[in-house]
Amino acid sequence: RRMFPTFQVKIFGMDPMADYMLLMDFVPVDDKRYRYAFHSSSWLVAGKADPATPGRVHYHPDSPAKGAQWMKQIVSFDKLKLTNNLLDDNGHIILNSMHRYQPRFHVVYVDPRKDSEKYAEENFKTFVFEETRFTAVTAYQNHRITQLKIASNPFAKGFRDCDPEDW
Repeated sequence: RRMFPTFQVKIFGMDPMADYMLLMDFVPVDDKRYRYAFHSSSWLVAGKADPATPGRVHYHPDSPAKGAQWMKQIVSFDKLKLTNNLLDDNGHIILNSMHRYQPRFHVVYVDPRKDSEKYAEENFKTFVFEETRFTAVTAYQNHRITQLKIASNPFAKGFRDCDPEDW
Protein backbone atom coordinates (compact mmCIF):
# COMPACT_ATOMS: atom_id res chain seq x y z
CA ARG A 1 0.00 0.00 0.00
CA ARG A 2 1.03 3.58 -0.52
CA MET A 3 2.06 5.37 2.64
CA PHE A 4 -0.59 7.72 4.02
CA PRO A 5 -0.19 10.55 4.58
CA THR A 6 2.36 11.05 1.83
CA PHE A 7 5.81 12.33 2.80
CA GLN A 8 6.39 15.72 1.14
CA VAL A 9 9.30 18.11 1.49
CA LYS A 10 10.30 21.55 0.20
CA ILE A 11 14.00 21.70 -0.64
CA PHE A 12 16.34 24.68 -0.87
CA GLY A 13 20.08 25.31 -0.78
CA MET A 14 21.12 22.86 -3.51
CA ASP A 15 23.50 23.67 -6.33
CA PRO A 16 21.01 24.21 -9.19
CA MET A 17 23.31 22.59 -11.76
CA ALA A 18 24.44 19.58 -9.70
CA ASP A 19 22.73 16.18 -9.72
CA TYR A 20 21.14 14.78 -6.58
CA MET A 21 19.33 11.60 -5.65
CA LEU A 22 16.57 11.65 -3.04
CA LEU A 23 15.69 8.58 -1.04
CA MET A 24 13.95 7.43 2.10
CA ASP A 25 14.31 4.61 4.56
CA PHE A 26 12.58 3.68 7.80
CA VAL A 27 14.16 2.73 11.11
CA PRO A 28 12.47 1.28 14.21
CA VAL A 29 11.83 3.84 16.95
CA ASP A 30 12.28 1.26 19.70
CA ASP A 31 12.35 -2.48 20.42
CA LYS A 32 8.64 -2.77 21.32
CA ARG A 33 5.45 -4.08 19.77
CA TYR A 34 2.25 -2.09 20.33
CA ARG A 35 -1.48 -2.64 20.50
CA TYR A 36 -4.31 -0.16 20.30
CA ALA A 37 -6.53 0.22 23.36
CA PHE A 38 -9.98 1.22 22.14
CA HIS A 39 -11.28 2.14 25.61
CA SER A 40 -8.60 4.83 26.02
CA SER A 41 -7.91 5.55 22.33
CA SER A 42 -4.19 5.10 22.91
CA TRP A 43 -1.28 2.87 21.97
CA LEU A 44 0.10 0.54 24.65
CA VAL A 45 3.27 -1.53 24.73
CA ALA A 46 2.33 -5.16 24.03
CA GLY A 47 5.72 -6.81 24.28
CA LYS A 48 9.10 -7.08 22.63
CA ALA A 49 9.48 -6.20 18.95
CA ASP A 50 9.47 -8.85 16.25
CA PRO A 51 12.81 -9.48 14.50
CA ALA A 52 13.86 -6.54 12.34
CA THR A 53 12.73 -6.55 8.73
CA PRO A 54 15.20 -6.30 5.84
CA GLY A 55 16.47 -2.73 5.50
CA ARG A 56 15.39 -1.22 2.19
CA VAL A 57 15.50 2.23 0.68
CA HIS A 58 13.07 3.95 -1.66
CA TYR A 59 14.62 6.11 -4.37
CA HIS A 60 12.44 8.96 -5.55
CA PRO A 61 11.49 8.01 -9.13
CA ASP A 62 12.84 11.32 -10.52
CA SER A 63 16.33 10.59 -9.14
CA PRO A 64 18.87 11.64 -10.16
CA ALA A 65 17.87 15.19 -11.09
CA LYS A 66 19.37 18.66 -11.04
CA GLY A 67 19.12 20.72 -7.86
CA ALA A 68 17.08 23.29 -9.80
CA GLN A 69 14.39 20.66 -10.49
CA TRP A 70 14.20 19.50 -6.86
CA MET A 71 13.96 23.07 -5.55
CA LYS A 72 11.30 24.39 -7.93
CA GLN A 73 8.36 22.62 -6.25
CA ILE A 74 7.37 20.42 -3.32
CA VAL A 75 8.86 16.93 -3.66
CA SER A 76 6.33 14.20 -2.95
CA PHE A 77 7.10 10.57 -2.18
CA ASP A 78 3.63 9.53 -3.33
CA LYS A 79 4.87 6.38 -5.09
CA LEU A 80 6.46 4.96 -1.91
CA LYS A 81 4.80 1.68 -0.92
CA LEU A 82 4.90 -0.17 2.38
CA THR A 83 4.26 -3.86 3.01
CA ASN A 84 4.44 -6.36 5.84
CA ASN A 85 5.23 -9.19 3.40
CA LEU A 86 8.74 -10.44 4.26
CA LEU A 87 8.87 -12.22 0.87
CA ASP A 88 8.14 -9.05 -1.11
CA ASP A 89 10.16 -8.92 -4.33
CA ASN A 90 8.72 -5.64 -5.65
CA GLY A 91 11.17 -3.44 -3.76
CA HIS A 92 8.56 -2.11 -1.32
CA ILE A 93 9.63 -1.02 2.15
CA ILE A 94 8.99 -3.93 4.54
CA LEU A 95 7.71 -3.03 8.01
CA ASN A 96 6.39 -5.02 10.95
CA SER A 97 2.77 -4.23 11.73
CA MET A 98 2.12 -2.72 15.18
CA HIS A 99 5.69 -1.38 15.44
CA ARG A 100 6.79 2.27 15.50
CA TYR A 101 9.00 3.70 12.76
CA GLN A 102 10.91 6.88 12.00
CA PRO A 103 11.12 7.81 8.31
CA ARG A 104 14.48 9.25 7.25
CA PHE A 105 14.98 11.47 4.21
CA HIS A 106 18.36 11.37 2.46
CA VAL A 107 19.84 13.76 -0.11
CA VAL A 108 22.77 12.30 -2.04
CA TYR A 109 25.03 14.50 -4.14
CA VAL A 110 25.98 12.71 -7.36
CA ASP A 111 29.69 13.44 -7.39
CA PRO A 112 31.03 13.68 -10.96
CA ARG A 113 34.68 13.02 -9.95
CA LYS A 114 36.22 9.71 -11.03
CA ASP A 115 37.28 8.91 -7.46
CA SER A 116 33.92 9.94 -5.98
CA GLU A 117 33.80 6.85 -3.73
CA LYS A 118 36.54 8.48 -1.63
CA TYR A 119 34.09 11.26 -0.79
CA ALA A 120 31.03 9.09 -0.18
CA GLU A 121 30.90 9.99 3.53
CA GLU A 122 30.53 13.69 2.75
CA ASN A 123 28.25 13.46 -0.30
CA PHE A 124 24.98 12.91 1.53
CA LYS A 125 22.82 14.48 4.21
CA THR A 126 20.13 12.76 6.27
CA PHE A 127 17.10 14.58 7.63
CA VAL A 128 14.84 13.25 10.39
CA PHE A 129 11.53 14.92 11.20
CA GLU A 130 10.30 13.49 14.50
CA GLU A 131 6.72 14.52 13.75
CA THR A 132 6.67 11.90 10.97
CA ARG A 133 6.99 8.94 13.38
CA PHE A 134 4.17 6.45 13.02
CA THR A 135 2.87 3.04 14.02
CA ALA A 136 2.64 0.66 11.07
CA VAL A 137 -0.75 -1.06 10.84
CA THR A 138 -2.47 -3.42 8.44
CA ALA A 139 -5.91 -2.16 9.50
CA TYR A 140 -6.76 1.26 10.92
CA GLN A 141 -7.24 1.06 14.66
CA ASN A 142 -9.40 4.15 15.02
CA HIS A 143 -12.61 4.94 13.10
CA ARG A 144 -11.63 8.63 12.81
CA ILE A 145 -8.40 7.67 11.02
CA THR A 146 -10.40 5.39 8.72
CA GLN A 147 -12.73 8.29 7.86
CA LEU A 148 -9.76 10.63 7.27
CA LYS A 149 -8.20 8.09 4.92
CA ILE A 150 -11.45 7.66 2.99
CA ALA A 151 -11.94 11.42 2.75
CA SER A 152 -8.37 12.06 1.58
CA ASN A 153 -7.83 9.11 -0.76
CA PRO A 154 -8.83 9.88 -4.35
CA PHE A 155 -9.27 6.12 -4.96
CA ALA A 156 -11.80 5.67 -2.10
CA LYS A 157 -14.75 7.48 -3.68
CA GLY A 158 -16.96 4.39 -3.34
CA PHE A 159 -16.64 4.47 0.45
CA ARG A 160 -17.83 8.07 0.83
CA ASP A 161 -21.36 8.74 2.08
CA CYS A 162 -21.47 12.41 1.11
CA ASP A 163 -19.85 15.26 -0.79
CA PRO A 164 -16.07 15.64 -0.12
CA GLU A 165 -16.72 19.31 0.76
CA ASP A 166 -18.52 18.09 3.91
CA TRP A 167 -15.38 16.39 5.29
